[in-house]
Amino acid sequence: MPFPIDLWLIHPERAMCDAFRDRFAGLPGVTVIESRFEDLPPHDCFVTAANSFGIMNAGIDAAVIHFHGSDLMKRIQFRIFDEYLGEQPIGTAMIEPTGNVDYPFVAHTPTMRVPGSIEGTDKVYVATWAALLAVYCHNVQSEQKIDSVVFPAMGAGFGGVPFSEVARQMAAAYRHYLDPPHRLDWDTVISRHKAISYDGNRQVVR
Repeated sequence: MPFPIDLWLIHPERAMCDAFRDRFAGLPGVTVIESRFEDLPPHDCFVTAANSFGIMNAGIDAAVIHFHGSDLMKRIQFRIFDEYLGEQPIGTAMIEPTGNVDYPFVAHTPTMRVPGSIEGTDKVYVATWAALLAVYCHNVQSEQKIDSVVFPAMGAGFGGVPFSEVARQMAAAYRHYLDPPHRLDWDTVISRHKAISYDGNRQVVR
């Protein structure tokens, strides 16, 4: 079973925060914060909505590096060289220590290979799921647990995904984290696939 976590969802715009509140309604441990990254209080792990090459000079990544320093980007890029032969796939996330006791970890989590639209895809779900799994694996293996995890609006910037769809796919990933399957069969597969690809009865992921 997954470890309980405090899930913070942040964005500086009210419309995105309202979409988070709507799509995550009723899910436990969720706090929506209308805030920039720079104004966040201490937390255990921030999830970066990244690219596959660890080039962190724009968007939320740039704010993370400005806060933690350029050595963080260098360490992440070295890990991409070592662990992924220079290109971290979408659907993976890696936990990197920051050296800051009040903000001890980031989860480098690509939503795209290179900046560009990911609208109409399931990449927001895939990246959110990867980050949740990385936190889960960290908590299984490490004595220093991650309790509070902060997510930005994955794919809402360069990815061009509408706010409501960002929140829907992220909420689907969190629901799957909270309620993992107890058997693996086609009924389970179909249920999970529909939760990712459909908004009600309308297919929105092709």
